[in-house]
Amino acid sequence: RSGQDFQTQKKSMNLILAKKTSPFLYPVNDMVQGHRMPGFFYTTPVLNCLYNCEYCFLQGMYSSGNIVLFVNQDDFHDAVKLELNQKNLSKEVVTVSISYNTDLLAMENLFPITKSWIKFASECKNLMIEIRTKSSNFKSIDNMDSSQNVLLSWTISPEKVSKSYEHLAPPLFQRISAIQSAMDKGWKVRLCIDPVIDMQDWNKIYSEFFLFLFQKIDPNKLYDITMGTFRMNKDYFNRINRRNTESELYYLKYVTEKNTVALPKNKRSDIMGILRKELSKYITPKKILVWD
Repeated sequence: RSGQDFQTQKKSMNLILAKKTSPFLYPVNDMVQGHRMPGFFYTTPVLNCLYNCEYCFLQGMYSSGNIVLFVNQDDFHDAVKLELNQKNLSKEVVTVSISYNTDLLAMENLFPITKSWIKFASECKNLMIEIRTKSSNFKSIDNMDSSQNVLLSWTISPEKVSKSYEHLAPPLFQRISAIQSAMDKGWKVRLCIDPVIDMQDWNKIYSEFFLFLFQKIDPNKLYDITMGTFRMNKDYFNRINRRNTESELYYLKYVTEKNTVALPKNKRSDIMGILRKELSKYITPKKILVWD
């Protein structure tokens, strides 16, 4: 319903139980690295997130800051099975991001949806699920065997960015510890350095971050790394602005391209070019996926 205050609700979130109706799968949009891959979808078993990152599109996408949990989880699985059956003859891999609009792992101790999806994916041929998270809560699934059908995708940022913009999310060292644990147990792990924030001394901040990061984890064990600068759907961006956000992120110099608010092309290409080169010191370039 209209007239709600997203940020006020985030201070004391309620849990809303609901039944989801079709559709259950959505094609990923062009803000996601790899969006041109065939058979790449996202799904929404839960809406909204326990965290409250200033750069998050959810505060512009939803009128409510409350958590919505859909009770008919089997219907989500059935929709994936249907898509797999349609791709059966071509044996095309279907990739589904299950926490694009939430952070399931962060809430796993409240409702174990992540475990349910891992078990489901492990029993399906030609299915890859991506579990996006900022959580350090790997211990909630560490009693499960790793699955080649599952990609654990951690968003990590330099400590300065995390402390400034990623409110309520675990600190960097806790996320790194969870990543190390997952890789040690044989899970496929993706790192998402996204969004890269155009802040003062960004070059130095991110270069030192990469050096620190790869002293802690083995880059050769990573599945890949995705990276991109801040961008957002224009309608979501404007909605956040109308709600009088106090974040300076929404008052920087952006341009609008195809309904997307982003840094000017030359600026983001410069940032991505420099950081890609810096990352290439640690990991093979073919494992670096960049949104530009």
